[in-house]
Amino acid sequence: MFVISEEKGKKPIKIWLKSIDDIEIGCLEQAYNLANLPFVKNWVALMPDTHLGKGMPIGGIIGTDDVIIPNAVGSDIGCGMIFAKTNIKAHFLREVKTGNGMLIQSIIGASQREIPVGKNHHKKMQESQVINEALNNIEKYIKAPILLPQIEDASYQIGTLGGGNHFIEFQEDEEGYLCIMIHTGSRHLGKQIGDYFHNLAKDLNSKWYSQVPVDYQLAFLPFMSDEGRLYVNYMNLALDFAHESREVILKKIMSIIYDQFKKYCNEEVEFSDKLNVHHNYAALELHYGKNLWVHRKGAISAKKGEKGIIPGAMGSFSYIVEGKGNQESFMSSSHGAGRVHSRTKAKELYDVESVMTDLKDQGVVLGKVSKKDVAEECRFAYKDIDTVIENQLDLIKPIKKLKTIGVIKG
Repeated sequence: MFVISEEKGKKPIKIWLKSIDDIEIGCLEQAYNLANLPFVKNWVALMPDTHLGKGMPIGGIIGTDDVIIPNAVGSDIGCGMIFAKTNIKAHFLREVKTGNGMLIQSIIGASQREIPVGKNHHKKMQESQVINEALNNIEKYIKAPILLPQIEDASYQIGTLGGGNHFIEFQEDEEGYLCIMIHTGSRHLGKQIGDYFHNLAKDLNSKWYSQVPVDYQLAFLPFMSDEGRLYVNYMNLALDFAHESREVILKKIMSIIYDQFKKYCNEEVEFSDKLNVHHNYAALELHYGKNLWVHRKGAISAKKGEKGIIPGAMGSFSYIVEGKGNQESFMSSSHGAGRVHSRTKAKELYDVESVMTDLKDQGVVLGKVSKKDVAEECRFAYKDIDTVIENQLDLIKPIKKLKTIGVIKG
């Protein structure tokens, strides 16, 4: 970790990389913008997976005093990971034949039929405790009437994967056991909430003659204002929805695995060690003797003894970690590997054939309807996950390393 002093900004910037040469210029400029904000406390923290975001770098953490910044949470509110381990050895997936190919291919095919991906959603409304509760307490959300239809529409999105970097992975741990890891968020609901409140904050900041430049894209809402409290209500709704949606997907995947192992291997699968964590959110936490709104945009909580999930890129490795409670990062760590190439640049650099050959060489089975954009999420478009982990060993302790053996992408 190195520190940029207060030369260009009012607050220091702490960066969990080897040197300033390891961070892109645009990402650094966004960090300087954050450091200039009067309500950002202590310093700006950037994780080793940090890269350019909208307004605030992805892989960034700030603590604010009585202020919420929608773009410092992000538009996929509650995006995060869920994980579970099985008691079954992963080699069965590569060795057992079914009527639909090897067992891993059969499980991926069944999963794709059960779980809508990309922009797809369910044709019928699905049961959702979170949405039911929201509709029963609609007075909490009534002051943003334009968003009310999105709450009911979310019943069609629960348990859907999305596209981009969201995935369902079948992994093998270091002891050879099959594990499941899923990455998804609040879908269209979270995006609409994020966009609405960012635009609302922009309008209000203009009326208040805010000193925060518009081009920072860091418009804010005072928490004690009606608008600030309303945002927190909607943000928490999106967080709860994302958490529940990951649970729904995991339950379906576990059912598929259980049925297929029973059918083809005569094995009873048991599941354990479940984790479900957010990496796009804001929470009121006590740091350095003061309650701050800690914004984690592409970062996970890493309190002492707290378990977390840090995935690598498609076809790479992922980690289960334990937090060390390091105050300098506001008890946070990275949320993944972090991009080194934009999606457009990745498609320029790597063609479909080379990416598919790389996955095949590693023994990774890909489930994806269209392969034309597969390079966007290839492992070469991301930082090396082992280096990312090494750069933050003062924040977390790795406790489990996992290798991709099959992956579903939108």
